[in-house]
Amino acid sequence: MSTRGVRLSEGEDEPLTREALPGAAPTSAPVGHTPGQGRFVRFPGVYRPQTDTLLLALAMRREGIGAGTDLLDLCTGTGALALHAARLGARVTAVDISRRAVASARLNTAFARLPVTVCRGDLLRALPGRTFDAVVSNPPYVPAPGLSLPRHRAGRSWDAGPDGRMILDRICDDAFTALRPGGLLLLVQSGLSRPEETVARLSAAGLDVSVTGRVTIPFGPVTRGRAGWLRARGLLGDRLDREELVVIRARKE
Repeated sequence: MSTRGVRLSEGEDEPLTREALPGAAPTSAPVGHTPGQGRFVRFPGVYRPQTDTLLLALAMRREGIGAGTDLLDLCTGTGALALHAARLGARVTAVDISRRAVASARLNTAFARLPVTVCRGDLLRALPGRTFDAVVSNPPYVPAPGLSLPRHRAGRSWDAGPDGRMILDRICDDAFTALRPGGLLLLVQSGLSRPEETVARLSAAGLDVSVTGRVTIPFGPVTRGRAGWLRARGLLGDRLDREELVVIRARKE
């Protein structure tokens, strides 16, 4: 695969205080070296691993994801979380609807020489009938004008409808059937897209739900650019220039 037009991605929208994924390659690694969270091959329009990626990576380590875990990474983007899970010893399948994301993830997987299966498809519809020990997801969750999801621009990586829940709700509704008994769902989202609704939906589906991680970060360029619209919709509350990211954990008993 040609690397023409490919970017070496580094987190520039939100600061990271440590190397984001344990075992990642140095940020100076060129294309062709094993990519880590600090530096990934990323085609234009594919989501850049950032603070939310780090939060999920740390949650996966806390939960003991490792050898013997059959794991699904939904909305994989560059494959950062899929590769992290594979380094922890999990058997990993990664899914994304974006062709560029799938190409990025496959390229990063090849460079890392890790056995990650990358599939293109629409969330769990890509793998009908499959179940997993763990599902992780960093889906699009930013509230955005418009009643439909973008299909051909960078906003596809983060825009999720007027309330930010067009992808989150689908994951919540399908999580129970995707998990094996004892299976675990870990997902991250913004406080702007109502984590309490995620907790309620997952609980109603029969899962044991808790919030296991929170961090407050400055608005990134996307949120800053639509702050007026968010405020007019009542989504910002008393927030001035910061938002909360939340990790939600759901277990199938």
